[in-house]
Amino acid sequence: MSRYGKGRRSAFLGISVLAVAALAAAGCSSSSTSSTAPPATSGAATTPASTGSASPSSSSQGGLGPAAVTDYLSYVGGKAGPANNSLPPVLIGFVNQQGGQQVIGADATTGSQMAVKYINTELGGIGGHPLQLVTCFIASAEEEGTGCAQKFLANKNIHVVSMGGVVIGDQSFFATLGGKLPVVSGVAALPIDGAQQNTAVLFGDGTHVLGPMGTYAKDVLHAKTAAVVYPNDPSTVPGAQAVQAGLKAAGVTVKMAPYAATQTDLTGVLTAAGATTADMVVPFVSAPTCVNIAKALVQLGITDIKKIVSAPLCLNGQVAAGLGGDFPKWTYSIASSLFGDPSDPGMPAYEAVAKKYSTPADSPDPWNIVDFGQTLTIAKIMNQVGYDNLSPATILAGLKAFKGPQALGAPQLACGKYPNAPGICNDRAQFFEYTGKNNWARAALWLQPPGA
Repeated sequence: MSRYGKGRRSAFLGISVLAVAALAAAGCSSSSTSSTAPPATSGAATTPASTGSASPSSSSQGGLGPAAVTDYLSYVGGKAGPANNSLPPVLIGFVNQQGGQQVIGADATTGSQMAVKYINTELGGIGGHPLQLVTCFIASAEEEGTGCAQKFLANKNIHVVSMGGVVIGDQSFFATLGGKLPVVSGVAALPIDGAQQNTAVLFGDGTHVLGPMGTYAKDVLHAKTAAVVYPNDPSTVPGAQAVQAGLKAAGVTVKMAPYAATQTDLTGVLTAAGATTADMVVPFVSAPTCVNIAKALVQLGITDIKKIVSAPLCLNGQVAAGLGGDFPKWTYSIASSLFGDPSDPGMPAYEAVAKKYSTPADSPDPWNIVDFGQTLTIAKIMNQVGYDNLSPATILAGLKAFKGPQALGAPQLACGKYPNAPGICNDRAQFFEYTGKNNWARAALWLQPPGA
């Protein structure tokens, strides 16, 4: 588990999220309650922007611009003040993959816990009732997904499930759940999540929010050729194939370069992929491999920030530590607000709450941001339905009708837009160039896949 060193704290503020398969282990910690700045509960956020900088290239505002969610109290439809702990709690089932060797997003849990603590302390819970997570973690076996689904179904007070980053046990979980409970994801690690009728994937999945890389390649880079380099493992391949599909749909010639997940010297892989001459290089790798691929790119003289375009899998404290204290200087596609983007009107509200209820190590993490946002939206739907009317059917109907804007997410949602993926609610991503030391330049706002 990684921690941010005090001397490098500002270098770790540029993290955001994209729905992709296999995000690597992120730093875990208990939440902190120390703060001198209160979170914004009405009107515009009052805390200052982050110490980093982001230079807009296509708009004066990032994130959702004027539609940004800055008032969480109004967003969730709550009542200022604490929940009444004498009332029965409102339960949310929560499932995440952690505790084993492969951790997709440990901070999905911390982000959800942060949101629940904040909602119960300052937003009045759900109709005055305290909100409570009923957790179930999948460590390493497919059958553990079955166990989590059975646990949630057995508790008749659970009307909705919130999902973090799950690859192992995903299929058995949905098969056992049988559509009996709605499942809310921030990001979906595998296509099966979005294929369900009872899901709402608020920030999108890799199949849909990696597609905009094709639009970016065509309209911004004017690229003709691309090399996609990725470890050949089951959790990464779907995302790499989604990148390939988006690029091909945009008319870009793509060379795929899979390599063994245990391989450490990647210069030969990049050379064989034609990365030195390609117009665009996509290192689709997760945190354990980011350091190796970043060093290999530099060794081959491939250092053009505009040319190297990646999902934000390498925006991780472990990666920065392995590269001398900073993230790889690449362009990143992002399906949420960018932590540390001072041009994003919605970021100060999150930063204020995170300062009070999270830690400097966890709050910038992409999973922390997304799962905080998705938990706020679950609370929003529950408050709309009303405590006395809570049921799987009423919550699912509210989720499907939600059009956004999503707190810290895309400006417009369209759950059900894709017939073969009715649970997917977003297919947009924005792009940022990272020049180091938490300096970001926005390259494109909220692109969609080619032909979307």
